[in-house]
Amino acid sequence: MKNYFFFLVLLLISGSAFSQIKERKPPKNKISAENSKAGAFIDINVAPYPASTYTPEQLVKDILINGGSTCSVPNVSNVTVTPNHLVTNDNRFWGYFNKGTTAFPFNDGIILSTGMAKAGGNTATFASSTISTGSDPDLVAATSPTTTLNDAAMLEFDFVPNSTQVKFNYIFASEEYTGSFPCSYSDAFALLIRPTAGGPYVNVAILPAGAGPVSMTNIHPLIPGIGGCPAINESFFAGYNNSTNIVTNYEGRTVPLTAIATVVPGTSYHFKMVLADATDSSYDSAVFIEGGSFDIGIKIVDGNGVALPATLNVCDNTPQILKAQVSVVTGMTFQWYKDGVAIPGATNITYTATQPGVYEVKVSVPGNNCPGSATITIVGGTSPVAQNATLQLCTTPGNTNFNLTSAQPSISTTTGAVFRYYAVQADAVAQNANFITTPTSYNGTDGQVLYVVVSNGGFCSKLVTLTLKKEATPIAQLASSKLKICAGESVTLTASGGNTYQWSNFTGTGPIRTVSPTQTTTYTVYAIGVQGCKSLVPATVTVEVVPAITSNLTGGLICTGDQITLDAGAGPNYVYSWSNNATTRTITVNTPGTYTVEISNGVCSKVFTTQVIKAIIPEIVNVDYNENGTMIISASNPSNGILEYSVDNGITWQASNVFSNVPKNTIISIRVRVKNTSCVGFLEFFTFVMKNVITPNGDNVNDIIDFRGVSDYKDFKATISDRYGREIYKAEKIRPYWDGLFQGKKLPTSSYWYQVSFQDPASKQNTVKTGWILLKNFE
Repeated sequence: MKNYFFFLVLLLISGSAFSQIKERKPPKNKISAENSKAGAFIDINVAPYPASTYTPEQLVKDILINGGSTCSVPNVSNVTVTPNHLVTNDNRFWGYFNKGTTAFPFNDGIILSTGMAKAGGNTATFASSTISTGSDPDLVAATSPTTTLNDAAMLEFDFVPNSTQVKFNYIFASEEYTGSFPCSYSDAFALLIRPTAGGPYVNVAILPAGAGPVSMTNIHPLIPGIGGCPAINESFFAGYNNSTNIVTNYEGRTVPLTAIATVVPGTSYHFKMVLADATDSSYDSAVFIEGGSFDIGIKIVDGNGVALPATLNVCDNTPQILKAQVSVVTGMTFQWYKDGVAIPGATNITYTATQPGVYEVKVSVPGNNCPGSATITIVGGTSPVAQNATLQLCTTPGNTNFNLTSAQPSISTTTGAVFRYYAVQADAVAQNANFITTPTSYNGTDGQVLYVVVSNGGFCSKLVTLTLKKEATPIAQLASSKLKICAGESVTLTASGGNTYQWSNFTGTGPIRTVSPTQTTTYTVYAIGVQGCKSLVPATVTVEVVPAITSNLTGGLICTGDQITLDAGAGPNYVYSWSNNATTRTITVNTPGTYTVEISNGVCSKVFTTQVIKAIIPEIVNVDYNENGTMIISASNPSNGILEYSVDNGITWQASNVFSNVPKNTIISIRVRVKNTSCVGFLEFFTFVMKNVITPNGDNVNDIIDFRGVSDYKDFKATISDRYGREIYKAEKIRPYWDGLFQGKKLPTSSYWYQVSFQDPASKQNTVKTGWILLKNFE
């Protein structure tokens, strides 16, 4: 509603008119299962904290200021609040806060609010309110707000510092950290300081590196959307109030900031802390000032700056660094004392004590007649060895209680150490009588933390924790997706009853395993609980492996009229179901196609598939023959099956298409077939080899050149010429041979040239052969 209203106003009226808006609707309460539970918010002005009933003066002196001994107690006076809400007013704008069980950055301190302070914590319900005080001119001068201020809340007092610097830590928070309000509503805070004698105020609540005052419009992230604005000093913004950042009822807050002022020791100053709303009273803001962070006196701290108590028990003469907490100025002097006697040479700001005694530091500041001092008493002793430990119990029906004493060896090895077990930490810290009286049989719960005080009979003791881990001993269970499988198959094992599992067959702690046993196998698993408890006995399951179904089923090629036998193979308990509804091991088919058989053995089944392909008669496409008797046959193979070859009219067959010792000038009956089928290609081929010697003497040996083996071939031609190119023979149908005569007369012995051409019966290509012939005529 607030964002929507802001947007309408921005569109309908001018910026000057916008600044005059006085009231806005409060936001809805952020109530959820997360932030309504106990301990989700800090505590403000509630029991059981005594400081919740403190007056403003008590809060300033006892909570805010870090004081010391009698001489170093600062002169604080004239503590006032405006408006003058009394401590009895439950709706007052000021008060005491404590972080409680939250993660708020400050342990405790003072809160100032522009509304009811108590509503900033303790509950998930926030009731915005007004204190009707109007603006404050000093705050306006310090922060230069962009809108008018009202509901100004102030805490003021006078003080006299003992050092040159005063400082305190604070956090600014506001309901305005929502929507686009940080772009326009400059709810602001200032810490103003000036000499009591008079002079201008100085605002020391300034962001580092001159980044400006602490106000809504000067500290926020990027505000997107209509009415938004860029981020300003975003590094000082701690975040919005949400499920991961819940501690107060304010919509957002800054990170812890520190205000620092330079002062003159011994001079009286007036302090004014002031906070105000911008424009309206509907959305409140607050400032949280860390208790003990306002430092204007002297105290003794350790080497890390942590305040030490008046009496410090130190065991084993452990060296203890003592440090005077004070801002050093020129001319300041230090002197340390032990048991009232000045320690020679101990004139530095720190001193390391190695013995029990009463130690005092006196600090003299130029211009201050009363030196500041602080005292601490160190009491020595011997402490036992002790450490945190964990005790686990895996319960059974006959064992449900912890024996706490069984953890003692894990807690301490000091001989004669005394152990007391407490269920409540406060009781352990107080070391009262509320300890566990029956430690050997304690009915603890899982995750419960006990507090153990280990002492040596004196004041030296150590407080450690004993964390109990308790769970019922798990019962392991194991199931298999199948108890019988075929070899090569997988099965899923699922364990239950535990959080993790210990398998005997393999590593890993998960509940599910996928296994592929090759033989019958028993699997074992223990169940492990969340706390590590192990089942007393394992769970087992046996997976029986049945031999895998196998088949050498193969198909083949068949010609029209052929048939082929398909064999699925034999095996134990095999049952067959063919795609043609046959149930026998073998089937005989004469039709090409896809054939499948499902084989079952009572446990599993498997489908095998083969093809019966129609074979096509191969065609002889080339015959390569040479006079050495080597014949190479080339044939088409449209069926893409295995071919076999024969040159004796199919009497013998071979896989190779190369034949040797094939006689020349002989008609060869060539056969090519698709293996195991009747698809046979046929060719009669004459192994023509031209003779190159002729002796026509009538002895019937080399008497003629015979062309009759090829004369019937298509496009056959044959001629013989003498060396001068004269044609002396031309083949004719009635005379397909040459006998060495020309026009009936013998030709002289000489070399003659021939040319023979015909269409090859295999390749259907024209073949031309040329060469010479030696004619020998004997007279």
